[in-house]
Amino acid sequence: MTVLAEINEVAFPEHLYDELVGHARRKLAGAYRPDEEHAPKAYGLVGGRLTDGLAEVTHVVPLLRNQRDQPHLKPVVDRVMDQLAVPSETPLDRRGWVSDPREVLAAEELFDRAGARLLGGYHMHRVPWDHDPRRDGCTEVDTELASGSGLWMFILSMVDPQEPILRAYFEGDNAREAPVRLTRPPDPTAPW
Repeated sequence: MTVLAEINEVAFPEHLYDELVGHARRKLAGAYRPDEEHAPKAYGLVGGRLTDGLAEVTHVVPLLRNQRDQPHLKPVVDRVMDQLAVPSETPLDRRGWVSDPREVLAAEELFDRAGARLLGGYHMHRVPWDHDPRRDGCTEVDTELASGSGLWMFILSMVDPQEPILRAYFEGDNAREAPVRLTRPPDPTAPW
């Protein structure tokens, strides 16, 4: 069992939560950066530190490039989508994200320099389903892709962009959730 599997709570600073939600809202609005995937989907990495079952988030790193259509990856992702994905607004051949290894390595170097580590990845769900109107849990595809990774999957429900929901699941397993608690830095003007 990895140390990450022992996490029982995630402390997520409000300013980083705001960055994550801002990334998703920007993508939903179609305000794409020139160097990123032009699709209303937000994906990224979460870094942090571990202390006695608590994961303290220190970094949110948006991912820009989806490698899903690379010739050696497309058939694999297509097969997973065909087998497990629930039909939705986005066609199956456009669903799924494969991170660019260069972006992952750059993020891991950033985490290392800060004394942090990769905790997992985040992505958003935006389309409500009849059987899952809030879309704040992992799908079968999420679980299949995260199984055995040793990482946390952060799901950001943007079904209602004004009321986002952030949840964390070890290896994409809905039965292995850790509550996400938003935190604020101490007030330096407080009298105590």
